[in-house]
Amino acid sequence: MSFIGTWRDEIRIDQEAVAAYIGGELQPNAGAHSGRDWGPFDIQKEVIDLCPTECMWLEDGKLMINNRECTRCMHCINVMPRALRIGNDRGLSILVGAKAPILDGAQMGSLLVPFVKVEEPYDEIKEVIENVWEWWMEEGKNRERLGELIKRQGLAKAISVVGLKPMPQHVQEPRHNPYIFWKEEDVPGGWDRDIAEYRKHHQR
Repeated sequence: MSFIGTWRDEIRIDQEAVAAYIGGELQPNAGAHSGRDWGPFDIQKEVIDLCPTECMWLEDGKLMINNRECTRCMHCINVMPRALRIGNDRGLSILVGAKAPILDGAQMGSLLVPFVKVEEPYDEIKEVIENVWEWWMEEGKNRERLGELIKRQGLAKAISVVGLKPMPQHVQEPRHNPYIFWKEEDVPGGWDRDIAEYRKHHQR
């Protein structure tokens, strides 16, 4: 399991520091690339155009961010650490299943818990770990790792084990790993259908 720090509120912006970066008063990347002359800092080219979700833009000289579209890649924060800082509502994301088998090659972890607060006595985090551990002990085959168990039984099973509801962050690729499987008790009337009644609502 991997635990990666994150936040879920808005990125904090210091517009004066943004202007200082644009004006050349502050060095981008905290001066890490100052060994040679890269030319003047271009916020459009080096920050805004490199945003993976295109959620940033300049408006009247001010940097604007659509935080709902932000994927927390932190590129902009790394380039302008004096101007941009992570939000105050902090926690962590939990990923599971990463491994590097010889035959299949490296396997990235799957996002299981998008956000959980890190607060003593850490009961929420412990509950996730214990539920996953118990599932792996019960369902895992001999010498089978957690990532292989998830691959065999599906991410939907792992999500249900920890008691979470599926959400968009769980989708790895559209139509690649479907994660919603209806249970009979969740469907009004169960699996049985009156064909005549069904056709009333689905006439061509």
